[in-house]
Amino acid sequence: MLMLRDFSPQSTVMGLLAAFVGFASSFAVVIHGLVGAGASEAQAASGLAALSISMGLCAIVLSLWRRMPISIAWSTPGAALLAATGAIQGGFPAAVGGFLLSALLLIAAGLFKPFGRLVAAIPPVLASAMLAGVLLGLCLAPVKAVAFDPRLGLPIVLAWAIAGRIHRLAAVPAGLLAFGVVVALGVDIPADAGARLAASLGPRFEWVTPVFSLGALVTVALPLFVVTMASQNIPGIAVLNVNGYQPAPGGLFAATGLFSLFSAPFGGHAVNLAAITAAMCAGEDAHADRSRRYWSAIVAGVAYVVFGLLAPTITALVALAPPILIQAVAGLALIGAFAGAAGAAFRDVATREAAAVTFLVTASGVSFAGVSGTFWGLAAGGAVLAIAHIGKKRG
Repeated sequence: MLMLRDFSPQSTVMGLLAAFVGFASSFAVVIHGLVGAGASEAQAASGLAALSISMGLCAIVLSLWRRMPISIAWSTPGAALLAATGAIQGGFPAAVGGFLLSALLLIAAGLFKPFGRLVAAIPPVLASAMLAGVLLGLCLAPVKAVAFDPRLGLPIVLAWAIAGRIHRLAAVPAGLLAFGVVVALGVDIPADAGARLAASLGPRFEWVTPVFSLGALVTVALPLFVVTMASQNIPGIAVLNVNGYQPAPGGLFAATGLFSLFSAPFGGHAVNLAAITAAMCAGEDAHADRSRRYWSAIVAGVAYVVFGLLAPTITALVALAPPILIQAVAGLALIGAFAGAAGAAFRDVATREAAAVTFLVTASGVSFAGVSGTFWGLAAGGAVLAIAHIGKKRG
């Protein structure tokens, strides 16, 4: 009853807005990433549904538990990583094995302080450079979409650019709206589209039996874990701290790992603390009284569960368009993240060369010994940093 007294229309509106921004701005990235990892359309829809429901439930549980606006999101950089890595040996079941291993690493980082300190010891410039390398290919998709067909690609880019000048959070939803208009008016819709959409109504969950392998650990699990921690969980804690909340991070990290564990067998790659939507739910716009803002995250969680139930229909709609157009929407959604990661990677002159090596090896997309460039980029950058450190000591 005391919790119901904290409920307010202001928090409700902000929670609904946060959920819409969080889902609409990046679901295209998730679908593209899962398909890139080898998922079928049905498996991608299942993964999207599992992620949305898991992060909604996680937000509700944590916000009620801590009485804080704990916002949860899926790992957008992680989905971009999957798109850049592509299908691995063993197909999507092997990728799901990697998702499970990454979830276990998230739990371990939260529960075991020495392991968490080891993760924190990864140089931030290298993590940022790796993320920038992962995002580069997808951020080029809008340009490729315009080259593919200016009539289809250009309206999406223009809508994103114009709306972004009005309000930053409106940019991606405007691009998504333009995508819908372009598909409706400019794309030949298959004759059986109506039947396919009707068949997609209602939640569909596809169980994927995981396959565990060393390749999945090194190519999927470790890079997914690193980008999720560095670009989502740690900034999420920082946003809460800035707004006057001081939760113990270990329990939150472990909880996101646990909900990631639940969603993985159904195709979901990772859930984590949110950053952008966290700022919306934890800020003064959610409520003047800081102690009552947690309701905004709860409302957002309920909305995410509803979106998850609609995921098969959303995926079926997206599948009607040429793949390059949905990649363009995903790329536009990630330009801000790319700019932030690149800026952080190349800010310090002393570490710029190591960051450049990490970025270039990762962005190349080249695999060595069956291991993707994301891992080798981090390893190569680390080697350059170590050599520079040894050189300084001898000097």
